[in-house]
Amino acid sequence: MRRLLTLLVAAALAVAAPIDKQFHVRIAMRDGVQLCANVFRPAGAGRWPAILVRTPYGKGADINANYQAFVGRGYAVVVQDVRGRFDSKGVFDPLYQETPDGVDTLKWIAGQPWANGNVGMIGGSYLGIVQWRLALANDPHLKAIFPNVSGYDDYLDRFYSTGGALKLGQRLLWISDNLKAPDFIKPEFSRFVPHLPLRTADRAAAGQRVDMYQKALDHPAYDAFWKSMSVRERIGEIRVPVFSAGGWYDNFVESDLEAFAALRKLGRQARLVVGPWPHNMSATFAGVDFGPQSSIPLRTLQLEWMDYWLKPGPDKKLPSAGPLRIFVMGANRWRDEQEWPLKRTRWTPMSLTSRGNANSLSGDGVLTARPARNAPPDRYAYDPRNPVPTLGGAVCCNPKIYPWGPLDQRPVEKRRDVLVYESRPLKEEMEVTGPIKAILHVSTSAPDTDFTAKLVDVFPDGHARNLTDGILRLRYRHSLEKPVAARPNEVYAITIDAGVTSNVFRAGHRVRLEISSSNFPRFDRNPNTGRPVADDTEVRGALQAVYHDHRHPSHVLLPVIPRAARR
Repeated sequence: MRRLLTLLVAAALAVAAPIDKQFHVRIAMRDGVQLCANVFRPAGAGRWPAILVRTPYGKGADINANYQAFVGRGYAVVVQDVRGRFDSKGVFDPLYQETPDGVDTLKWIAGQPWANGNVGMIGGSYLGIVQWRLALANDPHLKAIFPNVSGYDDYLDRFYSTGGALKLGQRLLWISDNLKAPDFIKPEFSRFVPHLPLRTADRAAAGQRVDMYQKALDHPAYDAFWKSMSVRERIGEIRVPVFSAGGWYDNFVESDLEAFAALRKLGRQARLVVGPWPHNMSATFAGVDFGPQSSIPLRTLQLEWMDYWLKPGPDKKLPSAGPLRIFVMGANRWRDEQEWPLKRTRWTPMSLTSRGNANSLSGDGVLTARPARNAPPDRYAYDPRNPVPTLGGAVCCNPKIYPWGPLDQRPVEKRRDVLVYESRPLKEEMEVTGPIKAILHVSTSAPDTDFTAKLVDVFPDGHARNLTDGILRLRYRHSLEKPVAARPNEVYAITIDAGVTSNVFRAGHRVRLEISSSNFPRFDRNPNTGRPVADDTEVRGALQAVYHDHRHPSHVLLPVIPRAARR
């Protein structure tokens, strides 16, 4: 109660504090292009630490509540339109511009008479991406960053999956919303997202060619083009303290956790909080309630983090919470951890088996503790003209058009091209926290195809709640760097990265695994031709098989946290 009263008083003082406002301040970059910013700072003389926010979505017409809280706490706040967006000049080129423009902006802030030279950054999604990019520069003025739901790699987060399939729905929706040609009448999502070839889908979505989209299609593998701009590849260079936030149903959460783990391993100052959220951390899910405790005081965490790193003082200390705070769904509680993945994890395989008819929810697919000795493979036909539809999950970024989060998967599981494997009802609860991997033995009639995996929590009443999912484009079965064509009907051992989660399967619940070959439009459809996907207009059907016998022990590997070892 005392902490709550303190926060309320601080908020009231922040609202009442007089603020000096400067709008449309021009800041020159090294090439002469001028970027536009709004500057808010405490009224009167003084030298203040600064919070920098760089956005492609418009700096706004006035101060908002979050920025006002920082000004009331004794910070100047600079909100800047990135190059080529809104009131800033130049050409928008998000793959390359943010590091040099960010450095030039830091230099400008440090040279202002109201600045003391210490700068922090806040913001989510693209506003978080620019923080990671600027952190690579290790500019002495940048003291701390606080990126939310942002990830740290363009290939793996914003364009392609860890299995090499294009994140088509997310990319085209963002392009349609943000890069539309003047006077172009935006069509409905369902009209442009199935457009073929992918090469001209940007024109269908936005009415014009989009350079970053074209470059992404030119580089479908994780090659030197992507590595040259990747924060992931250069994470060892970052020395700026990082506090990030992610959501179990956000597209970027896997990278948020990987970045945290990498920085901690290097001995850097890094913290992360992950809750039961989609890309919008304040959003709620229809019909699913994780409880009032599932929200966090994000602004308070930001203020405390910046106070520690940007303001001098001998008695300062970081909050005592662990470096990683995760929300365990199912149990619906927060828990502090020290590392990721958790050291006490028991990697537990659950084997796939059936009598050869795991097709659909009414099939005979089973998840068991022991692999089957002799069991016929499960087969299904994948038709790119009729792909398995995406139903919730970690998608982005408009839930009214493209629903996200936990949704009942039974409508999808009725399809014959979805294999369903399910455990018996659990006799006692089981916590699964960590990365999910599906290790499968598969074959296809095509020279290239996709395989998907989805982990589902099945309630006693039959409700099937999706937890996480993933995909593998078969040409990338060895690595994302070097695609290799498949040989029709040859059996391959593959690993599908099905994402990350933290969930307690309650007693009486079942563990379910879905296997298929499409999840559209979360991922683009594989045309099954083996040719470059971006320019292909032909699609072919493929006959798929999943093997699960003593020579082909297909299984899902679950990171189980023993009850006795939970904190």
